[in-house]
Amino acid sequence: MDQLRHFLVDLTGTFRNLLPIILVAALFQWVVLREMPAEAGMVLAGLVLVALGITLFLRGLELSVFPLGRNLSDAFAREGKLGWLLAFGFCLGFAAVIAEPSLIAVAAKAEVVSEGRIQAWLLRVLAAASVGAVLALGILRALLNHPVLWYLVGGYLILVLVTYLTPPEITGLAFDAGAVSANMVTVPLIAALGMGLMAAVRGHNVLAAGFGLVALAVMAPRLTLQLYGIVVYAVDPGAVSGYEAHAAAAPHPAEAPADRGRDVVRAMLGLMASLLPIIAVILVFQVLVIRQAFMHARRVVSGVVMLLLGLLFFAQGLQWGLFPIGEQLALGLGRPDALPYLYLFVFLLGFAATWVEPALMAVVRHASQLDPARLRPALVRGLAALGVGAGLLLGALRLVQGWALEHVLAVTLLLLVLLAFLAPRDLVGFAFDLGGIATSDVTVPVITALGVGLALALGSEDVMLDGFGLVALASLYVIVGVLLYAIVMNRVRRHGELP
Repeated sequence: MDQLRHFLVDLTGTFRNLLPIILVAALFQWVVLREMPAEAGMVLAGLVLVALGITLFLRGLELSVFPLGRNLSDAFAREGKLGWLLAFGFCLGFAAVIAEPSLIAVAAKAEVVSEGRIQAWLLRVLAAASVGAVLALGILRALLNHPVLWYLVGGYLILVLVTYLTPPEITGLAFDAGAVSANMVTVPLIAALGMGLMAAVRGHNVLAAGFGLVALAVMAPRLTLQLYGIVVYAVDPGAVSGYEAHAAAAPHPAEAPADRGRDVVRAMLGLMASLLPIIAVILVFQVLVIRQAFMHARRVVSGVVMLLLGLLFFAQGLQWGLFPIGEQLALGLGRPDALPYLYLFVFLLGFAATWVEPALMAVVRHASQLDPARLRPALVRGLAALGVGAGLLLGALRLVQGWALEHVLAVTLLLLVLLAFLAPRDLVGFAFDLGGIATSDVTVPVITALGVGLALALGSEDVMLDGFGLVALASLYVIVGVLLYAIVMNRVRRHGELP
């Protein structure tokens, strides 16, 4: 009964967290568009599934992912198996990304748009290998106690240069693919691995050295995929042709109940397939390398089941609830008479979607235990939500005004480099990690649907060029917001205005 009571309390809290996104959608649906959403009952059922999925997912994390990450970190640190630890980092990164559903969808879209010249399987392998390699590098950096600032600054400066060498059609795709490579399962696991490893090693500041792995995992695919695009374009300049707007705008036929049932089964099988590589890596290293039995195995198994059910309910809820809202509102707000409301809507939608991001909730809750004074959960989530809203606002301005994406990204990256030097060193890795954490399984699908819908509604001739890039800007301005907060807090404390 106690477990049920705790679950109901958590579920009530999740519904309360969902209220902002429901209110934003309702406000613009009824006040601006002046019409009820299509299939309102299905949308409502979807929102209920989203709330149930988030609650199960967070509970599953507490029972399975976080304990596993801490146990593996403790064992590797205690036994001094550096080579195996680096191998584990690579395998974990590769396994998590290669089966990521969002990356599979982005890769498939890129293959269609490029008429097969960009190969979906190769794009996925490159993204997964780059994440695995950079996770191994990040673990080594943390153990050597190198400041994460130099790794991030160096990587982002290279990214600025490569961005100007990349075909414009590839730039937004590569930046967005980097964001979707970090998902709801892997982000908490990577964060738990980093924090657990630093907690197990003496003489290391967990807050300063334990974060940065997620940021590196997000940055690596962006660089790798842009280099891939440069090579493809150099071999065949016609490889990245425009996207047919009328094809993307084709309405989706209404699904019969039987079709929806099959979709649920396919979604369940897809989620199991995406989790299996991660579980396999953990099992191999736990049993064959560390050679330890799982502690509290029954609790871990129940946590994995909750995780799987939570992801299933959540994914189906997105399909029924949030996706249709985002697409319909984006198309409606793209009309000339509704443009005055466009900027307000994208900001509020970004804020609301990020506020209910499960991966953000989970990681911020654990990080706040390291520095309760500066990292208050509600404050950090609010900063991340403001950053996503600001990034989407800038992205909408870019679409309307016709600004080149590479210029906007380059200026933003240089701003990040400057702020990283000014911010307190112990919060740099955490701030950059939040950029990948805040744009995960809630925010990314909503923003992607919004970007494509806006590009179509604004009459874009090349949706691949104009529809991608919003996720990247949302991710980057989360980092801007948290770094600015860290700088201000540091100045205030230095002048003695806070105890």
